[in-house]
Amino acid sequence: MAKCEVCGKLSRKGIQLSHSHIRSKRTWAPNIRRVKADLNGHIKRINVCTRCLRSGKVKRAE
Repeated sequence: MAKCEVCGKLSRKGIQLSHSHIRSKRTWAPNIRRVKADLNGHIKRINVCTRCLRSGKVKRAE
């Protein structure tokens, strides 16, 4: 299970409800990407969710 190393986002569990009201368990996974990031001058590969990438919380290494 992947985890965002910036915000700590994990997968969530819940119940899927069909039209006929049949309930089944399921999980919602966050959109995690493995990117090269510039952390205090050092380039590291970290797992980051796309929300953190879009908001600018992570500076990608070029």
